[in-house]
Amino acid sequence: MLTAQEYLDIYQLVGVAIEVYNTLGRGLSEALYQEAFALEMNLQGMDAEREKQLRLSYKGIMLDKSYYADFYYKGVVVELKAIEEIASEHRAQLFNYMRIAQQDRGILFNFGEKSLRTERYYFDKEKDRFVLLTQKNYKNYIME
Repeated sequence: MLTAQEYLDIYQLVGVAIEVYNTLGRGLSEALYQEAFALEMNLQGMDAEREKQLRLSYKGIMLDKSYYADFYYKGVVVELKAIEEIASEHRAQLFNYMRIAQQDRGILFNFGEKSLRTERYYFDKEKDRFVLLTQKNYKNYIME
């Protein structure tokens, strides 16, 4: 379950993405959106790690392979895309990063569609599944 503050952290990230999208529009490269996203977070006083290295250990031994999440903010793994349409492999990438970082919250933004696409996810450890948080269900995952 999420605390209300943990959900608000996700909400803040959505606000940053909306501001970037409203300012730049669509059709630019992912790298430009990443840079603008970092600048907007800074302008809003949000301290995040950009291109956070994620590594996994196996039986106490750190594996050589590492991955880089676009952003990591207060336990939220953030992945940005600038593509025509989000596909299952983009979600799988986010889920992989969430598992490696051992975090239960992740968000996927796509700046390449006609309007900003936002997918907020929660990893339900009890059911071992990723849940897409929507207007209809997000309250089911927030602790009172």
